[in-house]
Amino acid sequence: MLPTDRPAPRTAWMRVALAAAQLSHGTLGDAIGRHPRQQLTWLGLLAAPLLLPVAIPGMATTVGAFCLLVALSTLLARPIPLPHWLARRRLPPTLGKTLHSVVGRLTHWLARISQPRLLGLSSARYRYLNGGMLALAGLSMMTPVPMISIDNMVPAAAVALLAWGLRVRDGGMLLAGYLVTALAWAYVALLWWAGAEIAAWLLEQLPASWQWR
Repeated sequence: MLPTDRPAPRTAWMRVALAAAQLSHGTLGDAIGRHPRQQLTWLGLLAAPLLLPVAIPGMATTVGAFCLLVALSTLLARPIPLPHWLARRRLPPTLGKTLHSVVGRLTHWLARISQPRLLGLSSARYRYLNGGMLALAGLSMMTPVPMISIDNMVPAAAVALLAWGLRVRDGGMLLAGYLVTALAWAYVALLWWAGAEIAAWLLEQLPASWQWR
């Protein structure tokens, strides 16, 4: 289900920033709830720390799985509760501190430049497009990349743009999310290609007696 109201930009972003304060309390199921606006808010929040060049173990899988759930909810136009294994998950305690330092500045900046526009893109008419793009962004987040530990910044940007674009009904942000989702898959493909090339080069450096015959 897509949001159908036309929120005041600053009010919507204030709610996003306030939600970050709840991240360190309880489980994901306790914090996120089932309302579509809540889920979109939290999806953008959970993707935000991955925009930084730091590795947070388990975050990419959690955000990717949650993104797929929100994508399915968007496609079906109805809220879907978190599965038990995801609802009972507790995020790393350090994540709350990271979010406070990142989300406050990020939402303050976004509140000044974003606005409800191109409202048709966030309407139910385009739910298949938006659900499909969310699913692609989530899958790019979950795709393992060889030999790269910090590989989620571009997929995280795609997830955050799509989630918050739908949350505040900013079609310009959604268009940026579509573009970054395509870039995320190009980025993942490039890392796989580079990893394969490096692996092939390393195999060539092995002594002949160690190589497969």
